Amino acid sequence: MASISAVFRNDRAEISRLAELAERFGEAQQLSDDEVMAINLVLDEVVTNVIDHGFEGIAGEPEIRLTMTLEGDQLMIRVEDNGKAFDPLQAAPPDLDLPLEERPVGGLGIHIVRSVMNTVEYDRRGGRNLLTMHKTISRA
Repeated sequence: MASISAVFRNDRAEISRLAELAERFGEAQQLSDDEVMAINLVLDEVVTNVIDHGFEGIAGEPEIRLTMTLEGDQLMIRVEDNGKAFDPLQAAPPDLDLPLEERPVGGLGIHIVRSVMNTVEYDRRGGRNLLTMHKTISRA
């Protein structure tokens, strides 16, 4: 089993550090380029949303913790934050049949995450949001 964890600030500049971590993990675990790209896409969507919306009106030091674990061909990604409670799985799926200019803003990110990952689960524990995602991966 291989695992990596890191804590990120509530700052969009952290997205590049997040991508570097995913790339490093993917390389060390010999993941395919497509898998690393998928992981980067998911992490970018989830963490950007936490940074942009998760800490409005929240007191205390914002913290976003990422853990990636690979056991065999099973990847687990957990994003944990101490922001306001938000279950992204409750968001209505976007109407992809609407013309682009008629679609409401938002909702596409969690749709992408659900499409890329095999399972996505949300929990709120001890004042923290826990988004846990699983994916069966292929190696390079």
